[in-house]
Amino acid sequence: MSEKVVIVPCSGIGKTYGTVSREAAYEVIEELCPETSQLVALSMLVLGEESARAAVAASPAITIDGCKLACATKMVQESGGTVAQDFAVLDVFRRHRKLKPLGIAELNEGGLQLAHALAEEVAAVVDGLAVSREP
Repeated sequence: MSEKVVIVPCSGIGKTYGTVSREAAYEVIEELCPETSQLVALSMLVLGEESARAAVAASPAITIDGCKLACATKMVQESGGTVAQDFAVLDVFRRHRKLKPLGIAELNEGGLQLAHALAEEVAAVVDGLAVSREP
């Protein structure tokens, strides 16, 4: 596989669900799928940064949105990318209601566990996309 799957998390700074989305993305790219995934910061897409736009245009993208505005998903599409799968933190929270996230700069244990559950779901999609792109 020549290109990595792009992960674009929410940049909802100051919002708990935004922090959960970023923590999940970091876990995917650093621990679960470091060879097959890469992070593209939403802010770079918003600014029109060429290497970020090129990355989303060249590879399938997985977006992780912290709220119903779906900024990550919308910006990938507006930047010429294809969203292979979009995740909403709130949907994952609904499946794991016992993992109540609190905190912004630092998540509580429930928030960290929610981020981990989300990261595992994202990693499963990354793995599926990586297998489907092998020659």
